[in-house]
Amino acid sequence: MPHIPGRRAVLAAGGSIALLLGSTPGTAVAPPTGTPASGSLPATACAPEAPAGLAEGLTETVGAAPGFTPATGTVSALTVFIDFPDAEAEISTRERFAEFFPETAEHFAASSYGRLDYRAVPVHRWLRMSQPFEEYGIDRGAGWRPDDDQGYNRLLHEIVDALADDPDFTGFGDHDLINVLATPNAGPPATQQVLSVTFPGRDLVPTPDGGALRNVSFIWSHQPGDPYRVLLHENGHVFGLPDLYWTDHAPAPESLAGHWDVMEQDWGPGNDFLAWHKWKLGWLSAEQVECVAEATTTEHVLTPVGAPGTDGTRLVAVRTGEHEALAVEVRAPGGLDDVVCRPGVLVSRISTDTASGLGPVRVADATPDSAGCQPTPDPQVTAELTDAPFVPGETFNDRDARVSVHVLDADDDGRHRIRVTRW
Repeated sequence: MPHIPGRRAVLAAGGSIALLLGSTPGTAVAPPTGTPASGSLPATACAPEAPAGLAEGLTETVGAAPGFTPATGTVSALTVFIDFPDAEAEISTRERFAEFFPETAEHFAASSYGRLDYRAVPVHRWLRMSQPFEEYGIDRGAGWRPDDDQGYNRLLHEIVDALADDPDFTGFGDHDLINVLATPNAGPPATQQVLSVTFPGRDLVPTPDGGALRNVSFIWSHQPGDPYRVLLHENGHVFGLPDLYWTDHAPAPESLAGHWDVMEQDWGPGNDFLAWHKWKLGWLSAEQVECVAEATTTEHVLTPVGAPGTDGTRLVAVRTGEHEALAVEVRAPGGLDDVVCRPGVLVSRISTDTASGLGPVRVADATPDSAGCQPTPDPQVTAELTDAPFVPGETFNDRDARVSVHVLDADDDGRHRIRVTRW
């Protein structure tokens, strides 16, 4: 598969604070013998808020800010198709639709443990825009500017007008988000430049029913591999999730999130969402999250994030500062995780005062300076982080945060017992 330019930065190996104490796997999870795991602390005690300047945007705070689409219950996704006078569609709308569905809905159902019922509602005709594609000035990083009579502002107005003239269209008010699937021959191939973009959390253009378009994802070109995963990423923004890949002009840090979340790498082999994101979106209940927010030693048994059903603890959150926490989860092969080659305990540093695209999640690497563990490397996967999880006998240490996480043992079902120490 070709390397995809522009979607994310190339990451360097190493840089995490980890102390390796061996790698002998256990064969059974013993019951916790120390302090009870959750004690009297509610899970929310480990959910830092974002500062005022970021509170309404795409952040790692638990729970979406007002204006974003709720990610639980039934969600209706109006799905429309656009082409251009100089790029008339060469496939049917049903063929374009089939690139994304039913896989998108099935992925959300599995990742949310059935808590998100995502329903795409297509309008099966190509909506012809008024100008050639180039006239709209669509480029990487092009935003929505309400005072601009071109760009996405014009596209959105033309989409509203085209649907308003459709006698079979029942209106915008019954839908929670909008997916705009452009004809793939409009603009450059995704392997040359990624144009897909989302405008979440705010009113965009008015609609005839007195409302406004909001939470709109535009998908351009064909994506190699599993094409539907770009829609998972873009709709993740609609639900309030930030970009985990690096978007700044400054050099990227040595560790971001790698292939452990769709919001970092949505190309290449399949992957699930981080447990922290599942908590943020309401896919994990409070009973599935255990909180450590005080100086103490606790033991926890973690069920793999990708295991079916809603039983078992899926996340241990450790509060480390006003806007910081550690997220501890187990990732194992199966379910939505296709490339887990080192099952174990994944530790992520969460920052709610770091903006989208600037590394709000940093995965700790249990094996710094390694080349990873994938048998067949994929150019779309950060190889150095494929063996990031800690296995039985190993310890994550962060002396600045005054936290250690020791992996005690694991059983044949992938459950891992850990000891968390705060001092």
